[in-house]
Amino acid sequence: MYEWAELRHFRYLLTILERQGFRAAAEELRTAQPNLSVQARQFQENASVRLFRKMKGGRIRPTETGVAFKVLARLLLETRDEVIDALIAIERGEIRSVRFGCTPLVEQGLFQTFCDLHKEILPICPVRPTHGDAAHLAEEILSGTVDAAFVTLPLRHPDLYIEELRRDRLVVCLRRDDPLAAKASLQATELQGNLAVLYHPQRHPDAHARLQELLKDAGVQLNDYSCASHPSEMQSLVKGGHGLALLREGTTLDEELTTRPIADVDWTVDTAFIYHKVRHPKTVPILVKRLMKHLSQNGREVAPNKLSVPLQTPISNGKRPSRRATDGPVQMTLLG
Repeated sequence: MYEWAELRHFRYLLTILERQGFRAAAEELRTAQPNLSVQARQFQENASVRLFRKMKGGRIRPTETGVAFKVLARLLLETRDEVIDALIAIERGEIRSVRFGCTPLVEQGLFQTFCDLHKEILPICPVRPTHGDAAHLAEEILSGTVDAAFVTLPLRHPDLYIEELRRDRLVVCLRRDDPLAAKASLQATELQGNLAVLYHPQRHPDAHARLQELLKDAGVQLNDYSCASHPSEMQSLVKGGHGLALLREGTTLDEELTTRPIADVDWTVDTAFIYHKVRHPKTVPILVKRLMKHLSQNGREVAPNKLSVPLQTPISNGKRPSRRATDGPVQMTLLG
């Protein structure tokens, strides 16, 4: 469809926009300025876009499309490098097996899809699934025992890439015969005295602390509660009449249970993919992009920031926070 577009066009135009002029770009690229001008004009004409406006003194100013081009061109060129790195690693036999991890609160279908995508690239490479808590899997990635993992947030470590993939709403899980099930949705205050089944605090201490903050902001005080180490165990406790629980929307439910949204808050479970910034199979960055594309094509919500850069997420009062790239360490919320 766009056979006329070559990678050199993106590299040329990106340099022109970054250096804010043709002369400086030509010097950096070590090419003739007229050649650069021809390439830039042809690309814009073929794509029917205008990426910059010429100013006095030979300077240029990017248009709105030009600003977007800089981000997308960097992504394209980064992907090119990642593809070549992966091919070289495969040719050298550096990826003989991979070990991917997953925490209990992550949708298992997402984990399986990622493993299947890796098998498409390397059919003969064994995939060794492993399960554990977020902090435990992060430590195993840092030690080299695990190559990458799906976790729920928050999680923080300067040596890890943390790619936020999706957010799922938290909903109330209750018995079908519970009087509250007659309502289309519940108010947060109705959790008071009824929310009594929780994911074990020691399995994800940061997430538990964040949940307590959100409940407190909504006027809900946690009293005595039962603990479980897996969503299926939480459902068993709810089914047994031990109280309500909060689950990820879309969780497969026991036939005697149902879920209801919480009307006056917007709490989410945020799922992320983590891997070491330096030591990781070279196929992993490409697979993350393929997974994001798969999620988008299948109508699943993808987190706003999709680039492999450290992220800093501020915590807001029960609302979904905005995501902005920073140079600081990685920080995300589980319940945002």
